[in-house]
Amino acid sequence: MAFRPILQRRYVPQLALGALTATTFLISQKTLHAEAPHPDHLSRKPIYDPPTTPKPRPTPKQPTLPLDETPHPSPPTPTDRLSSLISRSRRFLHAHTTLAEDRLNALLSSLLHTEQRFTTALASLAPPPSSSERLLPGTIYVLVAAMGGSILTRNRNILLRAATPAAVGLGAAWYVLPITMRNVGELVWEWEERVPVLAENHMRVRGAVEEGGRIGGRWTREVRGWGEGVVKGGREKVEGWVRKER
Repeated sequence: MAFRPILQRRYVPQLALGALTATTFLISQKTLHAEAPHPDHLSRKPIYDPPTTPKPRPTPKQPTLPLDETPHPSPPTPTDRLSSLISRSRRFLHAHTTLAEDRLNALLSSLLHTEQRFTTALASLAPPPSSSERLLPGTIYVLVAAMGGSILTRNRNILLRAATPAAVGLGAAWYVLPITMRNVGELVWEWEERVPVLAENHMRVRGAVEEGGRIGGRWTREVRGWGEGVVKGGREKVEGWVRKER
């Protein structure tokens, strides 16, 4: 307190001058920028710590066991063996049962198809209702004719006894049941077409029979004409002799 008057009187001008000089010196060392911040401001360290990104966790590696330390599978238990045996037995039975069922279905389908074809073939042999041909009396006539041929050749050789009833019955069938025999011929021809060799032989035999029939018919006509001429000439001679006698 004793130095306050001295400070107020002597050192106030010097202190004011020194403060003014220091202020001027500090202002002259700094350049003011209206827009851009000072580089010293950029080089200052931030107050807060920068944000840190979490580092990925390393994938744990699977422990590799040496070849000698590889774990061996445990042997199956009796329950596992029983379950495996039952499973194999069930699969075996199912497979064979399915196979047997498929074969049985195929066999039944084949039998039904064969039966249908057989009934269709029999139905196609019958004459149409509009025709005057009847199967019941006609079939009886054919059987009687075949039996008659067998009776006529009962004392002959075995070849003639076998061929004569068949030929007589076949001729009677073509005469009594022409429509049915034509249907039978068409059905037989359809079956023969499935075997080319049999069809060719049938055509060859049929052609030979038709040719023989034509030749026989021509010979029959010629013999008939010759016989009629001989009879006519003999009759004319007899009539001439009768006239002379008168």
